[in-house]
Amino acid sequence: MSTDKKLRSYDWFGKSDKMGFVHRSWLRNQGYPDDYFQGRPVIGICNTWSELTPCNGHLRDFAEVVKRGVIEAGGFPLEFPVTSLGETIMRPTTMLFRNLAAMDTEESIRANPLDGIVLLTGCDKTTPSTLMGACSVDLPTIVVPGGPMLNGRYKGECVGSGSFNWLIKEKQKVALYSDADIHAMEIGAARSQGHCMTMGTASTMACMVEALGLTLPGAAAIPAVDSRKKVMAQLSGRRIVEMVKEDLTLSKILTRKAFENAIVVNAAVGGSTNFIIHLLAIAGRLGVELNLDDFDAIGSKIPLLLNLKPSGKYLMEDFYYAGGLPVVLKEMQQYLHNEVMTVNGRPIGENSGEAACYNDDVIATVDKPIQNESGIAVLRGNLCEQGAIIKPSAASPELMKHRGRAVVFETIEDYHQRIDDPDLDIDETCVIVLKGVGPKGYPGMPEVGNVDLPEKILRKGIRDMVRISDGRMSGTAAGTVVLHVSPESAVGGTLALVQDGDMIELDVENRRLHLDISEQELQDRRAAWVPPAPMATRGYVKLYIDHVQQAHLGADLDVLRGGSGSEVTRDLH
Repeated sequence: MSTDKKLRSYDWFGKSDKMGFVHRSWLRNQGYPDDYFQGRPVIGICNTWSELTPCNGHLRDFAEVVKRGVIEAGGFPLEFPVTSLGETIMRPTTMLFRNLAAMDTEESIRANPLDGIVLLTGCDKTTPSTLMGACSVDLPTIVVPGGPMLNGRYKGECVGSGSFNWLIKEKQKVALYSDADIHAMEIGAARSQGHCMTMGTASTMACMVEALGLTLPGAAAIPAVDSRKKVMAQLSGRRIVEMVKEDLTLSKILTRKAFENAIVVNAAVGGSTNFIIHLLAIAGRLGVELNLDDFDAIGSKIPLLLNLKPSGKYLMEDFYYAGGLPVVLKEMQQYLHNEVMTVNGRPIGENSGEAACYNDDVIATVDKPIQNESGIAVLRGNLCEQGAIIKPSAASPELMKHRGRAVVFETIEDYHQRIDDPDLDIDETCVIVLKGVGPKGYPGMPEVGNVDLPEKILRKGIRDMVRISDGRMSGTAAGTVVLHVSPESAVGGTLALVQDGDMIELDVENRRLHLDISEQELQDRRAAWVPPAPMATRGYVKLYIDHVQQAHLGADLDVLRGGSGSEVTRDLH
């Protein structure tokens, strides 16, 4: 029996009473020897593996590698599954279930005899959801990102697994790609294990956790099938045992300064807009003060250093060969809090001090950046009282200040039904407005904000228009797209009141998004507005609709903000 009363697992395995007998006895049916129960830190390996989550399909094997490291360091590894969120498979959107997976993670950790946690992550929501849950318990925790796929290949060219899909309509309707062309692309775009290899949300989340100090240095960009990814997993297994002994908990790493570092790094790598909504939710679990305006104030003037799709031309495999995130961290030291502690027990500045760049066309310098300013711009105005966002590095410069006539779609189904109607009164100067795709309205806030342009506009050679919605867009997408409008239309935000023909003004430089109608007209429309019927009346979706917060707060459930801690005083008998 364990004699180390400092370990949380002692309350399960260290006592000689009836419950100690129960807890140890039933686990012994797996063949664990006596010494596993004698003071070894118990390490929970939180696995988001699922055959329904293609990006995480290799994590079952990775868990065994992590276990090897845990055992080598004197720990007792126990793997457990949590809800896995497959971005490319689940309907209506994985964002609807992010908070459910976070709840699953939190309660699985709290209810079990775990001293430290390894999070095996990959696909978009699997990183923020498991981290949100772990933060609410606040044990020593390390993240092992599953890694990106190898570069996609099509007729001798590199393609991004998460970027070509946004071009399919254009390629079929305008470029006249044949069915055989599309099929060849389909089987060559995602050709190895791992998550999307563009700087989409999955890659952004991997960079986020490394920038927060939650991975071993260099973990974010290693391709999933590179043997060095397994080495990183094994070393992470060793390190989590030491973190337990040091009592290096999440709250000691995830300080306000760590969040500021992550905002800076996300801007420097051209990360996904989804980063905002996830980082806000993570901060909310820890009680760290972070708000929407921080992303603009801290990150909007940061130079873009990474030449990756969708803001550039390369992919994650190239990023790794060029030196990976440590090179970016070293180059950005003048913007970072370099003293912030990381999971390896050393400050983040020290971890990246020896990093070397091997391809300056992939990773630029602060003196000669890809763009002088990147990051996320936070818009304000009567159309978004609590904020909206746009990603300037992915937008068209000529549309960053624009006044256009609104063409309104009340739902995504309305959009699909009418967008390619030849008689639709729309041209490239118009502003596409999509309602009903916010957290409560869809429900779940899907990645539909970057809706395809009308076929007749594409045939004119136009590839971008201003688009506005209360939804999100994929990190692999680009365009002059205003997202996360808050309050959303389903709760009566001004977006709900926009009508066809209204003039809308976008001025990114001055951070303004304005519906150009009189205050009296706005009041009259608000008085006449009728809320839409809820999209669910039972189950988790009903709970989600009743409790989800707006985008500017991170779209977490209000009952999940903050933490429950690790102590559970009542036993099962």
